Amino acid sequence: MKSKKNQTMKCIKNCLVTVFLLTIVFACRNQNDAWADRNDRVIAEYNLESRTRTDIQNTKLVSNIKPGEKVNYNDLPAIQLSEGVSAKAYWGKGGLMSFITLEPNSSIPEKTIQGERFLFVLEGNVQELVDGEYVSLNATPREAPGAVLSAMPVNEFLYLQEGAKTAVKAGGKGAEILEVYSPAAKDYLEKTGYGDIPESISIEEYPVAANVEPQKVYDLNDFQYTELLPGANSRIISGKGVQMSFIRMDPSITFPHHLHPEEQVMTVLRGYSDQIIMDTIIRLEKGDVINLPSDMVHGGTMGPNGCDAIDIFFPPRADYHEKSVAQQNRYNAIIPQDAEVKLVIDGSKSEPGLTFTEGPTWLDGKLYFSNMFFDEAFNGDPGKSTLVEMDPDGSYRNVVENKMQTNGLISNNGNLIVCDMFGHRIVEMNTNGNILKVLADSYNGKPLDGPNDLIMDSKGGIYFSDPQFTPDANKNQPGRTVYYRNPKGEIIRLLEPNAFAMPNGVALSPDGKTLYINNTYDNEEWWNVDSDKDNFIWAYDVNGDGTIANGRKFAELFLIENVLERGGKSSGADGMKVDVDGNLYIGTWAGVQIFDNTGKAIGIINTPDYPVSCAFGGEDMKTLYMTAVDKIYSIRTNIPGFVVSPNK
Repeated sequence: MKSKKNQTMKCIKNCLVTVFLLTIVFACRNQNDAWADRNDRVIAEYNLESRTRTDIQNTKLVSNIKPGEKVNYNDLPAIQLSEGVSAKAYWGKGGLMSFITLEPNSSIPEKTIQGERFLFVLEGNVQELVDGEYVSLNATPREAPGAVLSAMPVNEFLYLQEGAKTAVKAGGKGAEILEVYSPAAKDYLEKTGYGDIPESISIEEYPVAANVEPQKVYDLNDFQYTELLPGANSRIISGKGVQMSFIRMDPSITFPHHLHPEEQVMTVLRGYSDQIIMDTIIRLEKGDVINLPSDMVHGGTMGPNGCDAIDIFFPPRADYHEKSVAQQNRYNAIIPQDAEVKLVIDGSKSEPGLTFTEGPTWLDGKLYFSNMFFDEAFNGDPGKSTLVEMDPDGSYRNVVENKMQTNGLISNNGNLIVCDMFGHRIVEMNTNGNILKVLADSYNGKPLDGPNDLIMDSKGGIYFSDPQFTPDANKNQPGRTVYYRNPKGEIIRLLEPNAFAMPNGVALSPDGKTLYINNTYDNEEWWNVDSDKDNFIWAYDVNGDGTIANGRKFAELFLIENVLERGGKSSGADGMKVDVDGNLYIGTWAGVQIFDNTGKAIGIINTPDYPVSCAFGGEDMKTLYMTAVDKIYSIRTNIPGFVVSPNK
């Protein structure tokens, strides 16, 4: 009898448990019934799997963006934070994003941070309260690169944690900022009219640690891109409760169907993506936001100009964090973690003035570089150009003045080998500026057009580019190309004319077996040659006689946003150098891009002005000097630059 009673009680208990579990299942299913069945079908169709996480908390917060449906944040109702300060706020289960417009001299009143908060300056200037004192955070746009414009973009940000006091003041021109909170800021939820606000959750137990220090000002552009998949690279900023992925996706690439347990809120900043949402496609354009709940299937194909976006993940993704740490470590193996870009010369203020610095080389404890005159339309003038000698302390003097528009320089046996670009020749001169001999001035009986950059091999042969970047209306040679002057003094053309739209920088691997050539412009309406070289550095095998063979793509250079917007392939690639390990350094519009000897991206040195060229120097050859229009910058490296020692 007792046994029967126990069996009955056990049966009732099991039934109650079953009812309880079914209640939970149906409750969850009811929340997702608009998309869960579709999602399950797509998962089965593509045989997809998700990672498993057991630490994701139920915040009980309901997003103001429906799952898998887009909204443009400009269409969200504005909330007034204070006089002259309005915000467009949206949130998922774990993070709240707020695009805020501050009128000139307006302010956000002081409050205490609950959880964590990131503040990114998108436009203008703000003062942020930190430890009782105001610090400045700025944003400046990229100047369109040119002969007189060179400023790189700045987007400073700050991270504050639980208990920190914050207040924000806008500058005299106003500002645009982005705030990211985790958990969602209750005061913002209240201002949106959110009803029963859930209790705050803890963000202390997630496995990812913040990769930035609280109360320290950073520039987003200093963070290295991490490859998430080919053509999709991201700057990852991790907090305790949320993670931001500032992602750059190349034109026309596709993210295949995938899913993950973290919630993702995506905001498009530039371009567009035809976003896969389960079994449909939704076009996301600038300002569009989409909420992708945990394990919702998604993907996408980018538009012809690519797509930039911010992805906010809750909780932070450990896989993204690990990838970003690994990428940063690879960069810091070459550029020390504490290394800073230093301004050596500001030629806009010093005398004699600098206009467009180029072609640096190190010789006998001094840096030599060309100071080329160009106007805004890139019209040059040898009568206003100089060749400069600089001491390590930044003091400098002209050694050639108002005679030549020189460009690339290399050193050899205590002398300089100089591209006299507008003089259509390559000459050897001493450090007093006296020409000792002409090394090359013609090919096939006709004058060269404009030797631009050069490198010497161990035999004393010289590779040099000629992109015909000269004012002569009629060119002497049939097209842009690269030449080799062999040790006998014979000039050999290595490439068919116009194989490159604009061949520019040349470099040799330390063993002399590989020649690298980059391409400055391509696919541009204003440039009269297009090629298949695009924004790649190309590698060629070097034959015994100095000729080259087996041309192949070596490394893909990052393109800046205004180039992507116009559909161009111009990287601005110019001077290149290698270190003793064969890593390659290239001055580009995106910064000094570094690749290892296999062509894998290491990182980008972010300089205040876009770097035209670079050269190693210093007693240990571990200082990288960068010419940047009217300025000279330097940074310390862990690996010395490679110096060719010709066999005489």
